Amino acid sequence: MSEIKTQFRTIDGLSIRYAQSETPHEHEALLLSPWPQSLYSYDASWSLLTRHAHLTAVDLPGFGHSELREDLMSPAAMGEFIVKIADAFGLEKPHVVGPDVGTAASLFAAARHPDRFRSLVVGTGGTSVPLALGSPLREWVLDEDLAPYRAYPPRAAVTAALETIQGYELPEAVREDYLASYVGQRFVDQMAYVRAYPAELPVLAELLPGIQTPVQIATARHDAVVPPENAEFLHERLPHSKLDTIEASHFVWEEAPAEYAKVVTDWWQAN
Repeated sequence: MSEIKTQFRTIDGLSIRYAQSETPHEHEALLLSPWPQSLYSYDASWSLLTRHAHLTAVDLPGFGHSELREDLMSPAAMGEFIVKIADAFGLEKPHVVGPDVGTAASLFAAARHPDRFRSLVVGTGGTSVPLALGSPLREWVLDEDLAPYRAYPPRAAVTAALETIQGYELPEAVREDYLASYVGQRFVDQMAYVRAYPAELPVLAELLPGIQTPVQIATARHDAVVPPENAEFLHERLPHSKLDTIEASHFVWEEAPAEYAKVVTDWWQAN
């Protein structure tokens, strides 16, 4: 039985799913969902993380079980919404954990809202310029014709992604939560977010040297979807960053939850 208990809250007119840890703590952390998963991606590390901070985990708009709005389907716009999430929950200066699609959004938020966050933990999300993406993400970003994706059963696309998780058996309830996020054309609608990368990642690259928020970059050594050069790209440009490489593939938070949680919590303790 998962320790994560979800609820919904309306933020900026959107129904946003979230979960919070029960134990109070002097430090606060905002955990953002990766794609194509949900906030249940933290199920394997939740108990480890709760020892070090009070957690608020959210499905970002359009991802997981949160409501989608077209104008938020880009990293820069999502970064502004992350600030609204922190405001809505009264998080004064939280640590932010933003793997995968949360990476670029968190960095945009930190760049445009200095001192809003205590620290960031990012990684496994596209950031490099020029693009350094593996399959199938590169195709999702660059393919001109989306018709084949509209014809492809959305749950099948998610199932194919989840089958690449190595060394970790997804609890059935977590798997069903991921799959239940995909009905109709939702998967194709989400693709707009990563399809904004060619236009927005060069803008982010120019902002990176000015980000003063401390940034922990957690990457997976065997990530074939978002290769580690994306993490190295960030580390070379961010003035206050640390890079840790974990022996895992893309879904590092589930394949190596203890190692991932240690990187995260060590960073929280240091900042």
